[in-house]
Amino acid sequence: MSGKPTINSYANLQRLTKKLRDDLTGIDLILLYAYNRTGKTRLSMEFKDAGKRKSKKNPQGTADTLYFNAYTEDLFTWDNDLDGDAVRKLQLNDRSTFFNGLRDLALDETIAGYLDRYADFDFDIDYTNWKISFSKEVFRQRRGAEPERITETNIKISRGEQNIFIWCLFMAICERMLDGHESYQWVKYLYIDDPISSLDDNNAIAVACDLAKLLSRAASRKNENGASAPIKVVFSSHHALFFNVMCNELGRTKEGEPRVSHKRYFLHRPNGDGKYTLRATEDTPFFHHVASLAELQLAAAPDTGKLYTFHFNALRSIMEKTASFFGHADISFCLKALNTEDLALYNRALNLLSHGKYAIHEPTEMGEDNKDLFRRIFRDFTKEFQFDLPEILAAAPAEAAPEPAA
Repeated sequence: MSGKPTINSYANLQRLTKKLRDDLTGIDLILLYAYNRTGKTRLSMEFKDAGKRKSKKNPQGTADTLYFNAYTEDLFTWDNDLDGDAVRKLQLNDRSTFFNGLRDLALDETIAGYLDRYADFDFDIDYTNWKISFSKEVFRQRRGAEPERITETNIKISRGEQNIFIWCLFMAICERMLDGHESYQWVKYLYIDDPISSLDDNNAIAVACDLAKLLSRAASRKNENGASAPIKVVFSSHHALFFNVMCNELGRTKEGEPRVSHKRYFLHRPNGDGKYTLRATEDTPFFHHVASLAELQLAAAPDTGKLYTFHFNALRSIMEKTASFFGHADISFCLKALNTEDLALYNRALNLLSHGKYAIHEPTEMGEDNKDLFRRIFRDFTKEFQFDLPEILAAAPAEAAPEPAA
């Protein structure tokens, strides 16, 4: 491809939301990659709120978006039985429309079908009191006896297990929605933001594959008369592996399955203020690693940048991913490719200065010697591997768009 891809800028979440909704008039799905603290959750809520604002097209202000984000997870809270410390249950906030018609959906079997793929515990939903109890089979060892299999009831599951259960419930609701259940006739859009917090990579891949199948079904959905009635989707994530599996699964057309038309974007908030940028990355789903290098380039600028100790962590991480891309196990591949007399120095610096104690939450500015060393490693690395670094912070503004109608 020749030329640099366009980077468009949006003054606020309202204009960014309008861009996404406009895109979805012509495609089935939008995939957004963004770092943590970019504003993905706020964007998902603005997208949802835009759908229920009263307008000429929507005089009643009827909601149109079923969403999954951090707020969805907050609909579930623990009753930890502080008095008896024995009967622990997960409480559902039944006031939310998320649970509309839950009693009538008969979801238990569908939830269990998903849950069995990712976890080894069971559940029981009390629809009268809106509580969920969990159990798990374990082995109990008694002295002089064979191990005995027992069922522990009313257990407290881990945060990761809780999140995966909530996700399985959401997937089951989506299935009923796609089936045309009357409780979800209002849904025109799905907005799914970071559904896999606290999951290991194996589960992340499994969840991404299952989600891709569901979204393919949403794109090809038909109504009761057989006419096309797709549910349009926005998906966003900060998880590199999850995002790339989604790109790969949705980017290739499988035999006998319809093609899912989609766009991929890198979402960025360059200066930490209210402005956002979108860069299309249809041909380069790994663009976010290059974007990270662009951020490091800005930090390393002698006159305007600020280098902190955690930047060595970031550079090492990118070098590891580059080595992995070329089929090698560690960053020694990248260092050897630099063909420099400073190889031993670079290796020692990346091993010692990318230590976990350099936390991003308590940033410490580098000393001048380390700044110089960082710039030398960064310069040699980007020169050898010929990265085309995007001009994210110098994004061209999009054409002025009118404010959304109230």
